[in-house]
Amino acid sequence: MRKFFQEIKADLKFRSAGPGQKLSEPARYGALRRRVPKEKPKAEAAPKPRHGPTDEAQMAAAAALARMELKPKAKPPSSQGAIKNQVRKELMAEAAASVKGVSADQEDPAFSDKETAAEPSVSGVYFICPLTSTVVRKDEKEKHIREAIKSYFSVDPVAASIMEIHTLNKDREKVRVGVETMAKYLDNIYLHPEEEKYQKIKLQNKVFQERINCLEGIHRFFQSVGFETRTLPVPGQDTTEEYYVLKEEMLTKLEDLKDYKEQLLSCEPLRLQLDRQLCVFKPSPEAARFELPNDFYNLTAEEIKREQRLRTEAVEKASMLRTRAMREKEEQREMRKYNYTLLRVRLPDGYLLQGTFYAREPVSVLYNFVREALRDNWLPFELLGPGGLKLTDENLAFNECGLVPSALLTLAWDAAVMSDIEASGQEQPASPLKPELLSHVQTLS
Repeated sequence: MRKFFQEIKADLKFRSAGPGQKLSEPARYGALRRRVPKEKPKAEAAPKPRHGPTDEAQMAAAAALARMELKPKAKPPSSQGAIKNQVRKELMAEAAASVKGVSADQEDPAFSDKETAAEPSVSGVYFICPLTSTVVRKDEKEKHIREAIKSYFSVDPVAASIMEIHTLNKDREKVRVGVETMAKYLDNIYLHPEEEKYQKIKLQNKVFQERINCLEGIHRFFQSVGFETRTLPVPGQDTTEEYYVLKEEMLTKLEDLKDYKEQLLSCEPLRLQLDRQLCVFKPSPEAARFELPNDFYNLTAEEIKREQRLRTEAVEKASMLRTRAMREKEEQREMRKYNYTLLRVRLPDGYLLQGTFYAREPVSVLYNFVREALRDNWLPFELLGPGGLKLTDENLAFNECGLVPSALLTLAWDAAVMSDIEASGQEQPASPLKPELLSHVQTLS
């Protein structure tokens, strides 16, 4: 084995010796080596004397070392997911720092204004209370409804209590069952005024507790229609129980009880009307730009849970083929995402008419909205959606037409009617809008 390795080493040494040379040939490399003088080694430069650190440098180094010791050391990520999150955080921090540096170095103040001073196209979503005619914001609706009903007790206590029952109780099925039971009580008194048993309602009765007592406003209703609370002995027992007992004078007002029953059955919840916030703007190249406030996108806690569930389902469905029915169902679900929409209608003279609508309202509401703003509301017209699509089916909802959460539409006159008007030589006004609207025209910012 040793001989084998010696042969390999000899062969390698022979190969590295260069090309061969005959003995009769003059030496080629030896003379060359003799003629080339060896290069003298350069004298190394003398090292420069090093000065010790100054007092200021020593203090700065000590402060930096103290900061490093106080700074908590980051634990290394223990999993691949943690590593990805750490990298993502570092990249986001670098991007934020670079953006901050650019903003700090920006010398033109108008630059930052354009980025941060985008005013909303409408200040919010507002409602009009039919009881008080007060305009309230979306987030103040519930509070105002309670205050409005409470103040209405001084006007009509029976109507206010009925309104309270139908409005403040959100479970419509419970309201239906409770109202029908209370109406039955009143009906028995009206039909059998001589029966004393119908004039008393035991508060601890199982039916009363399960169907009626769970509703807000029912006690004020019984008091308003002529009942009073009494503690009466239980027949055959030594105990007492509370009852609602009809006052004697109400037996002479049986027709009033019948009317109260009808009101109780026919009443609808008090609903605030959406304020259209009608605005007229001058012609503007910014007509198609919308900056919507948070009211258009706010979600309730229940809606947030639903959105999270839908997102989870979407991830699961992304890996499977969807049928046409599944796609249509998903589109319908997406259309229900918005509650409101902000619409603008561009008139032939360039003026813009703006209003706020429910996303599920039909297109016919928009036609009526525009018609009420026109000077000559008898003139036929049609509305064109984005891309010039004619909105011919007025029964479709805005979300079904793709007009949510905002859209710019165009008004087009009926060509035949306008030709007849021009042929008659009638002088046309400068703008088709009513003068009172033009007196409050605004500039779209």
